[in-house]
Amino acid sequence: MKRSMTRSLAVLLALCMMLALTACGQKAPEPAPAAETQPQTETAPAAEAQPGTETASSEAETAPTPTGDAKWLKLAESFAYPSLDAHKDYYGWYTSIYGVTETLFRVADDLSIQPLLAKDYAVSEDGKTWTVRLADAVFSNGTPVTADMVMRNFLRLAEKNERFAYLSDFAFAAPDEKTLTITTPEIYPTMLSDLSAPELAVMDLDGTTDFDNAPVATGPFVVKSFTPEGTVEVVKNEAYWNGSVRLDGVTFYYMQDDDSKLMAMQAGEIDGYTSVTAAAKEIFSADPATYSLTVIPATRLQFYVLNKTRLDDSVRKAINLTTDCEAIAAYLGGTVSAAVGPFSASAPYGQVTKPAPDPEAARALLEADGYTLNADGIYEKDGKPLKLNICYYAARSLDAIALLMQEQLGKVGIKATLTVQEDPDATYVATGDYDIALYCMIADKAGDPYYCVDALYRADSKWAKAGFPDGESEELIDRLQYETDIAERAALANQVVQMSIDENAFGYVGLFNKTTVTRTGVSGIAETCPFDFYGVSAETDMA
Repeated sequence: MKRSMTRSLAVLLALCMMLALTACGQKAPEPAPAAETQPQTETAPAAEAQPGTETASSEAETAPTPTGDAKWLKLAESFAYPSLDAHKDYYGWYTSIYGVTETLFRVADDLSIQPLLAKDYAVSEDGKTWTVRLADAVFSNGTPVTADMVMRNFLRLAEKNERFAYLSDFAFAAPDEKTLTITTPEIYPTMLSDLSAPELAVMDLDGTTDFDNAPVATGPFVVKSFTPEGTVEVVKNEAYWNGSVRLDGVTFYYMQDDDSKLMAMQAGEIDGYTSVTAAAKEIFSADPATYSLTVIPATRLQFYVLNKTRLDDSVRKAINLTTDCEAIAAYLGGTVSAAVGPFSASAPYGQVTKPAPDPEAARALLEADGYTLNADGIYEKDGKPLKLNICYYAARSLDAIALLMQEQLGKVGIKATLTVQEDPDATYVATGDYDIALYCMIADKAGDPYYCVDALYRADSKWAKAGFPDGESEELIDRLQYETDIAERAALANQVVQMSIDENAFGYVGLFNKTTVTRTGVSGIAETCPFDFYGVSAETDMA
């Protein structure tokens, strides 16, 4: 008899745990899918030795890291870039992680947007002009941050980075040294989210002589040494404008390989890293005296779409009542947290509810709709068995989710077949040829719900073929697009998402976790923030 998927996965996970617990000093088990999302992938430079490799001891002996009483942190990063120019490509993500650059606003751990280099802001009655008053910030060379300098940074970004070319459509003005105005062609409610993006970092354009290797900025740290696509060292910014900096410096090692990070952590060569695999998590969890683990839901969403044009209400509701997202999260080894909606429940726009799994209620729904079990244990109606097609692509653990959903549905009498595609957008998403479509995306880019709501629920979105958008939801999204009140934006987003749940048009499976390990006594490396573009700060500390 064919084994059930539950038994197979349980055996596999048990084997992984046994391997992990015996892995000290050996090659770690094959890592689970990483919970982190990054803008792009780089290849590790072969010439540079890193902790966790065979040459780690010589690296430690020759690295110019202070010793003695200095508070010097050593961290591993999975990505590295050829430049520190925050306006190019995605490099601003890492100058932000390194604590070198800052933005006018930043996204807090609770996903609210808070002033940073800005002091406060106001929006005109017509919603097209934003007035930002600047804080009394200075660059690391002591030069004050002025509105003119901020304006010039944004115009430079529009020239250097095609993703931000739209900034050239805005009209910037600096009526005085501490006041910046931004006027947009139409109402632009996501301005604060944009101004929080790490690429909108503010650098001293006049005081910087080498943007690629030594940008002058406002962060709590300044660059000490930089190896393109390799190790980065930063030291305390003695002129930091926003409080005292607790660390003397930080070394960031580029370590893409999961095994290397695990072994470097065990050997004491690094003090922490993010994107811990399920196998490494088990090892660190077994030694709480040495390691601290922080696991929080991040912003990459696993979800499925139920095709309303092919499935009636009772069947869609039965599917949602059968899909056990907590069980799926457990099978994935803690790399995801079960989702209720597309956003974190800690966000003001993540306040939605969905029914708990209830297979018996699912069966009752089907039977009330005229379905009866046939000799094969499958529900049928009018002589036609209830058979569904689940389409997916084999990435971001969607293959495992498809198998688990197939098993869960089978237990209540719904037969599911699986169809895997390499390019979902060019196949089942484009055609609408599916009963259930699995997908994965970043749902929250920087503390605002509109990007995800627009992408999933619009009448002209790629998911519209599944039949969810209607006049009411479209009207709500139109209001969200131009609403400038933050609380009202959250309320509108919650209303649209709740509609998608109540109509059983979508199923939200999991949010990938951000899993961070630190040596005991280390804190403040953005381990409680769901976004990937924050790292060390003035508050980062170590015992």
